[in-house]
Amino acid sequence: MTKRWLLVIAVLVVVALAGGAAWYAVRTGAGPLPDPEQCTATVDDYTVALSTEQAENASIIAAVAERRALPARAISIAIATAYQESKLVNLAGGDRDSLGLFQQRPSQGWGKSRQIMDPYFATNAFYDALVKVDGYREMPITEAAQEVQRSAFPDAYADHEQDGRTIASAMSGYSDAAFSCQTTTPDVVDQEIGADGLTGRAEKVRAEVTASFGDLPLGGFDPEGVSSGHMPGSAHYEGRAIDAFFRPTSEQNTRRGWVLAHFLVANAERLDIAHVIFDDRIWSAGSRSHEGWHDFDPPGLSADTSGETRQILEHRDHVHVDVF
Repeated sequence: MTKRWLLVIAVLVVVALAGGAAWYAVRTGAGPLPDPEQCTATVDDYTVALSTEQAENASIIAAVAERRALPARAISIAIATAYQESKLVNLAGGDRDSLGLFQQRPSQGWGKSRQIMDPYFATNAFYDALVKVDGYREMPITEAAQEVQRSAFPDAYADHEQDGRTIASAMSGYSDAAFSCQTTTPDVVDQEIGADGLTGRAEKVRAEVTASFGDLPLGGFDPEGVSSGHMPGSAHYEGRAIDAFFRPTSEQNTRRGWVLAHFLVANAERLDIAHVIFDDRIWSAGSRSHEGWHDFDPPGLSADTSGETRQILEHRDHVHVDVF
């Protein structure tokens, strides 16, 4: 055998071993997180650290549950399951023909390979099976997960129960301002405003929100452009901002707003998001992202500001997002 062929074989062996090692590290918890950007969910002084990839996938699991009107318990079960199965990473391989976030197997009827590798499809498939489990809302998370997954290691899901509950509480909006990410600052480039009155980056955010949450009432942009109705210097005037409305202001609508707000922060790195504002709190990307959520100080607000105007200025009834 020639030296060239020996080199080729050696490279293939290294690649195979690296792939196997990566899968083992994810399944066992060994090894570093998939990327350096850091996100955290903190509830009752307990913090779970996630990579941006893990955060994006957790936000999808929560968004799908919100769109399906499923309880936070379903999110806890799904996240604990995905944590054990894939460390919340969309794996392209695994044990036998297992794939994706939940390590679902095409040979077991979970779907085609390309479908399972779509986190939205995989999450919906998991929930389709979960809602058929009688009494899953009252079951221990381990038992509910096992009813869906039929794992060879049924007790392993319990190892991620507290993490799952914490992430679920934040992502489902029951814990406000509980999820944050540290992000980089993307290049600011000149962008043309499209037919809908948004820049390309803002349009990408709008499409993502609609795909994930359905037909939320959106505003703050117009095909003819926006020239009034917002704070001085607002990104709305440049086609870089969108508002999602949760009216009237209520406990339930505030919770729903936090689902979207946390979703946007989880996906901020990928979507070039600069700011998210909701419920008198603001999160800023880039150099200030390490500060997490902090109080919003809207200009024009005074002690004499009326209740309805105050709610609008403090963003109590809508989530604002703008892009770089």
